Amino acid sequence: MAGEREQWGSGTGFVLATIGSAVGLGNIWRFAYVAGENGGGAFLIVYVLSVLLVGAPIVIAEMALGRQAGGDAATAFERAAPNSRWPLVGWLGIVSSCLILSYYAVIAGWALKYLAGGMLGTLWRTAGTDYGGYYARFIANPGEPVAWQMAMLAVAMLVVTGGVQRGIEVVNRYLMPTLAVFVVGLAVYSATLPGAGAGWRFLFLPDWSALTDPHVIIAALGQSFFSLGVGMAVYITYASYMSPQTRIPVNAGAIILGDTLFAILAGLAIFPAVFAFGMNPEAGPKLAFITLPQIFLAMPAGKVIGALFFLLLSAAALTSMVALLEVPVAAIVHRTPLKRWGAVLIVGLTVFVVGIPLAMSYGVLSDIKVGGRALLDALDQAVSNYLLALAGLLVALFVGWRWGRHNALAAADLDRAAVGAAWLWLLRVVAPLVIGLILLNALVGV
Repeated sequence: MAGEREQWGSGTGFVLATIGSAVGLGNIWRFAYVAGENGGGAFLIVYVLSVLLVGAPIVIAEMALGRQAGGDAATAFERAAPNSRWPLVGWLGIVSSCLILSYYAVIAGWALKYLAGGMLGTLWRTAGTDYGGYYARFIANPGEPVAWQMAMLAVAMLVVTGGVQRGIEVVNRYLMPTLAVFVVGLAVYSATLPGAGAGWRFLFLPDWSALTDPHVIIAALGQSFFSLGVGMAVYITYASYMSPQTRIPVNAGAIILGDTLFAILAGLAIFPAVFAFGMNPEAGPKLAFITLPQIFLAMPAGKVIGALFFLLLSAAALTSMVALLEVPVAAIVHRTPLKRWGAVLIVGLTVFVVGIPLAMSYGVLSDIKVGGRALLDALDQAVSNYLLALAGLLVALFVGWRWGRHNALAAADLDRAAVGAAWLWLLRVVAPLVIGLILLNALVGV
């Protein structure tokens, strides 16, 4: 089976596709509102530290597992630890990807809806100054959010059906450079607005007292996992298509740097504009869909800028959806006689059905709450702050301890590098300790 698997056409294609898997709604929509809710600069410090000390070592570990196995996420653990229960960790990642995709497609559908409205002008004409009402009417509609969710899923399914080289790699090779240009352009434009300096200060000058707030720390760790894609089995799956000659540390470094810079640039595109127009950075999930459209309409050429922003949001969402969809598809193709298109159809339809109540969770199902949250919000919190952290913890423990020092260092291309000892120490001690303490803190509600 492993010999029949596709491979990336080039190392650049792999890096762009993997950055594309990480860069998405997490970097633009989620990073902006979570940073806004958690103090800006203080959150950013914890976020970057989480990426470097916890996220990055686990990314390398997942890539080492995937390339070594040449199979899906569960197979990676089966081959590394035969006749054990460790493959359940791979299945946890596969299930997490499906759950994330079920609500990710809903929010991506919102972005596509706003893109269509921005390009056709209906967003600006219909909403007027009542963007809150426009947003509320849309998400409360029993059918429209489901239709846009289905549209985004259909595009992602079409890409994944094309395979690794002709589908996933081709789309990311074109989209990722374009997205980089867009986000840099928006950040530069946002910096020219009067009063934009307050947004820069919010993002880069921390309130040090916020660093003692456990909610800020939990939110930053959860965001780093969500943004990087740790615990979703994406790195294991994508790395299984790597050639043995591809250097994992170099590629992992490029992916982590690209993803982190993209998140910060997105913050620089959003927060200066928010402060320049006197808006609230703590607007929460509605920041991109209520606050920003008001700002765009007040800007010079704001309708064009707004349409470009929602194009950026939709395209970034698509690259991540493609990666999330590929994880379960790879598992099905590897384990059954089904062709790729059949696996895509089964997973896509299943995720769509699961996502229907999530798409309706602000409308006809708004009375159903879990822990005081709407269904979509509750699932997002549970997966981002618990499931992904648990999966990341288990990967760190497996590669750091169970797999063995020699196997881990050799598989990660770090057996001849001094940095290998530091990576293994972070994986064995720092990552499990940080994740374990934060999970415990979250569970006991401190």
